[in-house]
Amino acid sequence: MKKAFLCYLLFCLPGIAALAQGERFVKDSLDAFVQRGMKDWDIPGLAIAVVKDGKIVVMKGYGERNTSTHEPVDENTLFLVASNTKLFTGTALAQLEYDGRLSLNDRITKYFPGFRVYDRNTTELVTIRDMLGHHLGTGTFQGDFVFWNTRLSRSEIMDRMQLLKPTGRFRQSYGYCNSCFLTAGEVIPKVSGKPWEVYVYDSLVVPAGMTNTHTLTTGIGQRPNASRPYTNAFGGTLKELPYDQVDNLGPAGSMVSCVKDMARWLMLQLDSGRIDGRRVLPWAVVRQTRDMNTAISSRKNAVYPIHFNGYGLGIFMNDYNGRQVFTHTGGAFGFVTSTCFIPEEKLGIVILTNNDNQEFFELLRYQLMDAYLGMPYTDRSRQQLGNHRKEMDSSVNEINAWKARVKGNTPPLPLAAFTGNYENELYGSITVSKKGDGLNIKFNSHRSLEASLQYMDNGEWLMRYNHIAFGIFATRFMLANGKVESVSIKASDFVEYAPYIFTKK
Repeated sequence: MKKAFLCYLLFCLPGIAALAQGERFVKDSLDAFVQRGMKDWDIPGLAIAVVKDGKIVVMKGYGERNTSTHEPVDENTLFLVASNTKLFTGTALAQLEYDGRLSLNDRITKYFPGFRVYDRNTTELVTIRDMLGHHLGTGTFQGDFVFWNTRLSRSEIMDRMQLLKPTGRFRQSYGYCNSCFLTAGEVIPKVSGKPWEVYVYDSLVVPAGMTNTHTLTTGIGQRPNASRPYTNAFGGTLKELPYDQVDNLGPAGSMVSCVKDMARWLMLQLDSGRIDGRRVLPWAVVRQTRDMNTAISSRKNAVYPIHFNGYGLGIFMNDYNGRQVFTHTGGAFGFVTSTCFIPEEKLGIVILTNNDNQEFFELLRYQLMDAYLGMPYTDRSRQQLGNHRKEMDSSVNEINAWKARVKGNTPPLPLAAFTGNYENELYGSITVSKKGDGLNIKFNSHRSLEASLQYMDNGEWLMRYNHIAFGIFATRFMLANGKVESVSIKASDFVEYAPYIFTKK
């Protein structure tokens, strides 16, 4: 009896204490922490749900979904969940494998004989699993400027993947790849006879009881209780954005949902594929999505108690203070979102926000994990806020310095010399024309994307997109023998890190 009681003290009481700590934070501190964080990070609206031991312990909205009408956020407010779509795609493919309709080790060319990537050997070897694992060898976000909010169809995106020159090694290098996930998802209609958006809705969304979830972004602006998207990047002032149109990347990130529905998705995950006492998914399917498909890092994190990080089939995995954590974020213009579930603790967290230029949505998740997993208290928001504000100030100062250089200086060649059509093999064409005392760029693969160019000095121009989330940058034309050869075009890192070179035709 004494030994049994000692074991209870050693092993049970710490868990009970951690649970109590988590419950206290939710009950006594969560509202104040969220409200202060939203003010500090300039977030108009936030929705959160926390699942613990099969029950919803908190589910509510804060702030506004529309800053003009001041309509509030609640548990049913819709947000673009973006890459939190990926686990739905990975789960659907794992289910189809379980049903014997495909193998995750099937080569992509089995379903798309004409499919090509940059390297011929990789084309012959790349599988569905490779595409879901982000280890094609491309860099993170590579190609997304070409694919995000553009006119390209899903098949056209897949065709252009042969132009993505790898920055790493196939099956060795991790590079987050939206077009890879699209390609994997497009196998679904080949074996099911249903488009990805219909199959996922019928086989996952409806059985999970997610009655306010949509697999496509189309029409979100007309749906009741939809949050508007905002950003304060590139100037520091909060601005409303147009909704993204990314159904062409559907399997990688087109879903729209609310915390009430996403909490049901987490409850299904935490109950091994069951919800409301019903089995929706076989445990073998759920487990398959959580097997590590790609090793990302095995180095200790400098800030958090994390030692490894990997990727399954649409979900990241890492350790946190001795527990195994499954998590994913989602980013679309005006929205950043987070989902997390920790099976050992029967704990799930979903956070949806409508300002894309902030880290609070993830810091709040860490704060809740700290509380429930027995970590000493650290104010995660204040820990990171100073660096964020410095970066914001630096960005604003840089932009203001560029603007101050626009003084009516004369460019090295007449404006007419810069006008015309320019080509990039991956992107396609842009058209540069005169506009007032400057230039205008029309991005022909996008629906309505343009940028103005005003000459500064020393061969540099100030480029401002008409869609502010794409950014404000200094750029230059490359000249040779008195003629314009090309121009360098950069978009926000939120879209893609590397610039594009467009050659004058």
